[in-house]
Amino acid sequence: MFTLALLLYRKPGTTTEQYQNYWHDVHGPIAAKIPGLRGYVQKHVQPDAEGNVPVDGIAELTFDSADAQQAGFASPEGKAALDDVANFADTSRVVAFPVEVRRIV
Repeated sequence: MFTLALLLYRKPGTTTEQYQNYWHDVHGPIAAKIPGLRGYVQKHVQPDAEGNVPVDGIAELTFDSADAQQAGFASPEGKAALDDVANFADTSRVVAFPVEVRRIV
């Protein structure tokens, strides 16, 4: 399996609630249509006691392989998902990287 992790920051001028609602309710179904996508998890970061967050969200997308991920993003559905990110996230700050998932429990 191949997992891509992303660190996401909300688009300037949007509230945390607007960001989280759009990401889950609108973007989630768009991304779910990416061919070859085996898993998609959104982690909505919650503020600490002072109301701060180091990042607004963490996404994990799982494919059978790196090639399957590249093909998925190259598809019309993948392009639609990538294009939609600008509607809720600050695309200048998105950080994406492959990870090895080692589940303990």
